Amino acid sequence: QVRLVESGGGLVQSGGSLRLSCAASGRSANQDLMAWFRQAPGKGRQFVAAVSATGGNTIMSGSAQGRFTISVDDTKNMMYLQMNSLKPEDTAVYLCAVSSRFTPTMASSYDSWGQGTQVTASS
Repeated sequence: QVRLVESGGGLVQSGGSLRLSCAASGRSANQDLMAWFRQAPGKGRQFVAAVSATGGNTIMSGSAQGRFTISVDDTKNMMYLQMNSLKPEDTAVYLCAVSSRFTPTMASSYDSWGQGTQVTASS
């Protein structure tokens, strides 16, 4: 059974940085796609970034492009999200997820989810 645990969230001022981590255990070999989504209060899950755990290929959302970097250490079953130049509109709960399919931007295609970590960027 897959277990995903996020950490690294917090409160930062606008323009600040945070590094999120996702510890993944129990992932099967075909669950190669790993991703970050975020969910603000009263809104649905929004795609942020995804990475192939074995190939390292990445895909970023438009809002993340140029500010966020996604990476993975498959040997340690860890995924990271380096977030720079944070803005108040980045405030949300950030969740990691894994999938055996390759439709990276669709939340419905992900098999397992973590509980999330809160990121708050104050103005």
